[in-house]
Amino acid sequence: MTDAPDLILHNAKLTTLDRATPLATAFAVRGARFSAVGDDAEILALGGAGTQVIDAGGRRVIPGLADNHTHVIRGGLTYNLELRWDGVATLADALAMLKAQVAVTPPPQWVRVVGGFTRHQFVEKRLPTLDEINAAAPETPVFILHLYDRALLNAAALRACGYTKHTPDLPGGEIVRDAAGEPTGLLIATPNATILYATLAKAPKLPPEYQINSTKLFLRELNRLGVTSLIDAGGGFQNYPEDYAIIQKLADAGELTVRIAYNLFTQKPKGEKEDFLRWTSSARYKQGDDYFRLNGGGEMLVFSAADFEDFRQPRPEMSPEMESELAAVVRILAENRWPWRLHATYDETIGRALDVFENVACDIPLDGIHWFFDHAETVTDRNLARIVRLGGGVAVQHRMMYQGEDFLARYGAAATERTPPVARMLEMDLPVSAGTDATRVASYNPWVSLAWLVTGRTLGGTRLYPARNLLDREMALRLWTEKVSWFSNEEGEKGRIVAGQLADFAVLDRDYFAVPEDEIVHITALLTAVGGKVVHGSSGFASLAPPMPKVMPGWSPVGRFGGYQAARRAEAVSPRSLDACCSNACAVHGHAHAWARRPAAPVSDERGFWGALGCSCWAF
Repeated sequence: MTDAPDLILHNAKLTTLDRATPLATAFAVRGARFSAVGDDAEILALGGAGTQVIDAGGRRVIPGLADNHTHVIRGGLTYNLELRWDGVATLADALAMLKAQVAVTPPPQWVRVVGGFTRHQFVEKRLPTLDEINAAAPETPVFILHLYDRALLNAAALRACGYTKHTPDLPGGEIVRDAAGEPTGLLIATPNATILYATLAKAPKLPPEYQINSTKLFLRELNRLGVTSLIDAGGGFQNYPEDYAIIQKLADAGELTVRIAYNLFTQKPKGEKEDFLRWTSSARYKQGDDYFRLNGGGEMLVFSAADFEDFRQPRPEMSPEMESELAAVVRILAENRWPWRLHATYDETIGRALDVFENVACDIPLDGIHWFFDHAETVTDRNLARIVRLGGGVAVQHRMMYQGEDFLARYGAAATERTPPVARMLEMDLPVSAGTDATRVASYNPWVSLAWLVTGRTLGGTRLYPARNLLDREMALRLWTEKVSWFSNEEGEKGRIVAGQLADFAVLDRDYFAVPEDEIVHITALLTAVGGKVVHGSSGFASLAPPMPKVMPGWSPVGRFGGYQAARRAEAVSPRSLDACCSNACAVHGHAHAWARRPAAPVSDERGFWGALGCSCWAF
């Protein structure tokens, strides 16, 4: 049969999100797209001699997840260097991980925990003290970033940065000092996060070949969670095209396992207009292909419009220059028919930005330009109506799951109830979708965001929202699949399991529609495919996936702890790596240690898999 499908998946609980065929048990893929969806008998009858057939074992299968706002291009360059506390339940565990990583990190490298967690997730409900960090790492530099509000540096990191009593504060940031004027190691955004990111930028970087490996592993980690697409929102200290060379190389080689639409983020205060004039003249909107293409400007369009969301601090007032500077950039984008996205936490910022957009629209029609606000935690119905009239959208992220307690303490329960008002946005027929804002503000794990949309709870367990601002599980999933396609201008191309759309899908380890609410955050994918090609497989599907790249460098936290910590899976360390640990000179960790054999503990042990390995580097 010459027109037989390349792949058939059957014996599944399919959530197609196609209202004509909401449920099915099988689908066929030809090329990179779904070619048929139906029941097992009719789809299996389409198979030919060369058709790959996958039995889903009765598991839930969903369209591939798409993150509407993340910083994966920047995050991929450093993923292998980062110790992730995402999902760690106790500060004691987090400090034990830190101490274990310090023991194997060679100079001049740092141990860095770069966001993705909140103090509220820990049983202890606090961050580590500077004394605890210095005790764990007396000589190795340690940098710990907590959201956008602060960073903790040990004494070795202060020395590596050259921070002394004579180092001036950066605008909008504070170097906390002791009575003698010496830096203590605490940096605070008040509320500008530049001081935090400028400090992190002083850390050693990986060489290009290691950055390629790091990016590949990060994308595979996203695949493990069912992510097949994302929109990259740029980022500070991420220049175009220089800092896009690694991701571009992977795209050119056909080695991306996640589809990426990227936005360009201005880098120079007072030079924003020049940035966008240069980019719109040298690059084309939508240049690229289904795997890697330009999606427009933002999330930073002008620095004067950046209202940082540190809810421990009062709402920042935007400068008087905001409107004129923003108008200059938006006119350039509108004239070139480039969509844009704008970081906006507060309704006051959104209102002033809408004044600009409405004025530009008087001269340049915005019809067909899919522009949108990011975040919008305190947006009002009045400004939502203005967004609808102008043809824009709102991309929401689960930052409140990490910072909800801080917002509640400052603004009270009534103000917290609609931060943001997602259900109301849907009632108003506004384009809305969901994402993470990973990797520094929140975790890249999509299931944490989905749990937030469904439960309205923070990671610390605080209920933020009444029932009227919660979504049912299907609508929450739509915000992570089909509804993201408007924001990347790919409507009808992906987001559902329907004939003709791109064959991106995930087989889940548990049924999203049946598990208790508190289990949603623990869901992972057993199999993930992009364009009909398997990019991740575990358990019974492991043999279908391409092999994982060997982690570079060998002392990387990723090779030891993996990424999101709720999984704590033994496959994060290969058998070959474990064999290497059996010598006194540990080839994996790069230092000598005594091997202490211990009885093997089950991987399900609450201490995680590291305690079962027997290597003193992992000894908790």
